[in-house]
Amino acid sequence: MAMAAGLGTCIFSLPSLQRLSTATTTAASFSSLRTCSPSSPLLFSTILTPKTRQYSSAMKASSPSTTFTESQDLKVNTIPTKPIEGQKTGTSGLRKKVKVFMEENYLANWIQALFNSLPPEDYKNALLVLGGDGRYFNKEAAQLIIKIAAGNGVGKILVGKFKCLGNVLLLECGTIIQIASIIAANGGFIMSASHNPGGPEYDWGIKFNYSSGQPAPESITDMIYGNTLSISEIKLADIPDVDLSSVGITKYGNFSVEIVDPVSDYLDLMEDVFDFSLIRSLVSRSDFRFTFDAMHAVTGAYAKPIFVDKLGASPDSICNGVPLEDFGHGHPDPNLTYAKDLVNIMYSDNGPDFGAASDGDGDRNMILGRQFFVTPSDSVAIIAANAQEAIPYFQSGPKGLARSMPTSGALDRVAEKLNLPFFEVPTGWKFFGNLMDAGTLSICGEESFGTGSDHIREKDGIWAVLAWLSIIAYKNKNKNPGEELISISEIVKEHWATYGRNYFSRYDYERYNVAGVYSLQFADDFTYKDPVDGSVASKQGVRFVFTDGSRIIFRLSGTGSAGATVRIYIEQFEPDVSKHDLDAQVALKPLIDLALSVSKLKEFTGREKPTISLDDKKATAAAAEL
Repeated sequence: MAMAAGLGTCIFSLPSLQRLSTATTTAASFSSLRTCSPSSPLLFSTILTPKTRQYSSAMKASSPSTTFTESQDLKVNTIPTKPIEGQKTGTSGLRKKVKVFMEENYLANWIQALFNSLPPEDYKNALLVLGGDGRYFNKEAAQLIIKIAAGNGVGKILVGKFKCLGNVLLLECGTIIQIASIIAANGGFIMSASHNPGGPEYDWGIKFNYSSGQPAPESITDMIYGNTLSISEIKLADIPDVDLSSVGITKYGNFSVEIVDPVSDYLDLMEDVFDFSLIRSLVSRSDFRFTFDAMHAVTGAYAKPIFVDKLGASPDSICNGVPLEDFGHGHPDPNLTYAKDLVNIMYSDNGPDFGAASDGDGDRNMILGRQFFVTPSDSVAIIAANAQEAIPYFQSGPKGLARSMPTSGALDRVAEKLNLPFFEVPTGWKFFGNLMDAGTLSICGEESFGTGSDHIREKDGIWAVLAWLSIIAYKNKNKNPGEELISISEIVKEHWATYGRNYFSRYDYERYNVAGVYSLQFADDFTYKDPVDGSVASKQGVRFVFTDGSRIIFRLSGTGSAGATVRIYIEQFEPDVSKHDLDAQVALKPLIDLALSVSKLKEFTGREKPTISLDDKKATAAAAEL
C-alpha cells in the first residue's frame, strides 16, 4: 500500500480486512521525533498498505467517532474547456511541476478525461478512493477531484484523513485503498510524485489504480491520453469544499464523502503478515540499535506507532519523522545520494546495527547495515530466500518471484535454487499486479528501491523494512544477551556464498534534454507480453546481453516531471567468493567504460558524470568524508 496514500500512495490490497480501526496519531506524537542532523533538512516519507483479513461486505461507518452531515441535492455544472498538450502518463501516472498543474483546467482536464475513458459501470454510483503523500497542492487538488467525481455520477469517495501537523495538513491514504478494494471499490486516485521533491517550485503527480489495487493498465492510460486530446467539457459538482481533517461522512444528494483514519488498520495488516513478537525480541534488545529515516514524508505518520509503540524501538530511532509539504526542502528519494542524513549515521564509527529509509509516498525503501549498503537487487533476493522461514505470511513458500527487466539477476538465482516460477517484466508495478492477481507471484522488486509482495498491489517501503527486521530477528533468535549478533553484512555475504554475487551499478543523467572483451549474445529493445491478459509493452529499454550473463541496459525513466532521465544499468555475475568484496565500480569498470563508449552519453549530454550513481561506492565515499 504504500500506507498513507501509498502511505503517500493509496493502494488496494487483497479483499481481506475484518474491521476499520479509528485509532489516530496526534500532532503531539510527532513532537518527540528528532531530525537526523541539526544542519540538514528533515525528510518525510509515506506508506500505505492494505489488510489481509476477511472484511464484511459493508463497512460500519456508524462508530461513535463518526459524524454525518446531510446537505442539499447535487447540482452539476458543465464547464467548457479545450485540450491541453503534454498530458500523456508515464510509468507512474502524470507528473509535472506544481505550477503546470495549477494552470487553468490542467488537472481538471486529466481527471475528466479519466472518467471519459472508463466504462460507466466502473464509476457510476460506485465507490472510489482518494489519497496522497502530503505534498504541496494535495489539499487543493483533493477538493477538485471530489467535485469532478461527484459531477460524473460517482456514488461515494473514501478519503484518508488530512492530519494537522503544525501548519501542514497530511493526507494519509495508505490503508484506505486497501479498504476500498476490500469493500469492492472500483478504483482510487493517488496524489503523489513519489520520490520527487515537493513544494511550489517542484513536483506533483496523479495516477489511477484499478479495483484490485494495481496501477491502471496501458489500455486505460492510452485511452486517457487520447481523451485529453479531444476533451471539450468538464462536469463539476456545485458543492462546497469538504472538511478532510475529521473522520465522518458528508452527503450531497446521492453523493457522499467518507473520511477515515488508516494508521491502525495498516498496523493490523502488518501484524497479520509478520511475527511482531519475533521482531520485538530483536528491536527491544539493548545491544541492537535501529534508525528509520522517514525523510519528512508520509511514513512519518506510521513510524512511531509501528516501530516505537508496537515494536519497542527507542523514540530517537525515528529521524526526520515529521511530514512536511515540501519534505523539509529535501529530495525524498531513499538512495545513497539523497538520504545522506541516514548514510552519515550508518557510516559513523559507532553507527547503528540497522538503518532504513522510505520515500515521499512510502513505497520505496533503502536498507543499510553498519557501514554496509544493501543494493535493492540483493535486498529483494535475500527477502525471497528467507521469506518462508522468517515471515509467517509465506510459511507455505512463495508462489513465484519477479523483477523488473533492469534489476540484477540476483533474484533469478533464488528462484532457480528454490524451484519457483520466475518472471522478468518491464519497469512498472502494474506488470507485477497482473501476475499477483493470477496467483503466480508472491515477492517482487525493482532496482529503483521498490520491493513488495502480494499482500497489496503496490510496492511497500514499510513492509520491506519489517521483512528485513524479521530476517535479522530470525537469524539471531537463539542469541543470548551479550552474544554478538549476526550483522546485516554477514547475512548478505552468507547469501552471496550460497547464490553468488551479482555486481550491479546504475548511472542516472537527470534532466537531460532529449532530442574488456565481451562476447555479445544478443541485443534488443525489451518487449514484454503479459502472460495473464496478453497485452504487449514495447520499447522498455535497450539491452546488450553478453555470453557470460553480463548486461548493459539503456532506458529512459518515466518518473520525472521535467526533461528526461537517461539511465544506464550495468551488471556482471561473479560466482567466485574471493571476489565478492570488490568495490562495484572496480568490478564493473570494463563494462562501464564499454557502456559509456557505445552510448556516447558524455558527448550527447555534455555531462562528465551522472547525477546519481547507485551502488555501494557512494556509501564508502560518504564514510570517508566523516
